Amino acid sequence: MAFLTEASIDFLLRFSRASKSGSYGSLMGDAFGKYGRILIQLCVIVNNVGVLIVYMIIIGDVLSGTSSGGIHHAGVLESWFGEHWWNGRFVVLLVTTLAIFAPLASLKRIDSLRYTSALSVALAVVFLVVTVGITLFKLINGTVVMPRLLPDVTGLTSLLNLFTVVPVLVTAYICHYNVHSIDNELEDDTQMKAVVRTSMLLCSSVYIMTSLFGFLLFGDATLDDVLANFSTDLGIPFGSLLNDVVRVSYAAHLMLVFPVVFYPLRLNLDGLLFPSARPLVLDNLRFASLSVGLIGIVFLGANFIPSIWDAFQFTGATAAVLIGFIFPAAITLRDRYGIATKPDKIVSIVMIVLAVFSNVIAIYSDAYALFKNGPSRSA
Repeated sequence: MAFLTEASIDFLLRFSRASKSGSYGSLMGDAFGKYGRILIQLCVIVNNVGVLIVYMIIIGDVLSGTSSGGIHHAGVLESWFGEHWWNGRFVVLLVTTLAIFAPLASLKRIDSLRYTSALSVALAVVFLVVTVGITLFKLINGTVVMPRLLPDVTGLTSLLNLFTVVPVLVTAYICHYNVHSIDNELEDDTQMKAVVRTSMLLCSSVYIMTSLFGFLLFGDATLDDVLANFSTDLGIPFGSLLNDVVRVSYAAHLMLVFPVVFYPLRLNLDGLLFPSARPLVLDNLRFASLSVGLIGIVFLGANFIPSIWDAFQFTGATAAVLIGFIFPAAITLRDRYGIATKPDKIVSIVMIVLAVFSNVIAIYSDAYALFKNGPSRSA
């Protein structure tokens, strides 16, 4: 996935420079006309709204608690102070939105978020280091139960269910909507390749280690939102404190990542609604109206969508795969400037085939499970 992501970003950058396009929308417009630009803007809006709703749901779960399979997993505030009206999900998310999301979302340049972004990476590392440390401690003590290493495939339905992880993986690697904004603000655009490569290496390492050590720690009891597992007794010294460190650090990480995803969402909605207007940063009324409206939609979605899985299932299998793989590959195959090599076109074809095949199966499996079992209530 990291290899395909790096290749697709490279396609975007090369064709953007050839066409002198300063945004993903402009590049799609150059390759496929007005409707290409509109399509990418719609996809970014759908994808980023879904991702931000997921972030807010996770923050609510961590701070206020969640229930899964009839079992209640207490949130951090609930475990500290008991259950009160002021630490319920709605109030906690409202305060978080007004005190953190709104101020950060009011920044007009993405480079203004460089310090909060660096802090968010540091918090993710804290989460990872503590998780790895807990797992290694329990492994040394022999208190970790060996988890099932292979999936339990009992028929065609369970085989197809394996593909439902694809939308989550795709969503995890989608950063294409910010590539042009970052590239435009770099003083030396030759640094962009190094930035992309370093980001892919860092993200892949974090994803792999979190998955590996999280599954080793909790085994078959691992929930859709693994943070909910850290509300249980870990059976180690200072377990309660470490639980809180893991959950609070990751919740804070998501709070600081929120504006990075929100920035292209607002930009693309503005481009869709006001394609001929002056730059958004120069119009305070338009900027404020779009910001308030989008934050309100995300807030409502986080309070009414019951599970992160419900949000991931369809945005990851549709909008995210189009943004990350199908559109960059299509631009390369279109090759308006004759700069695509034969290997580029082969990679593009493979990218499209893999994306379409895996995500059609994922959508079918998700839809089948949704209509058969109803929406997931775990988060």
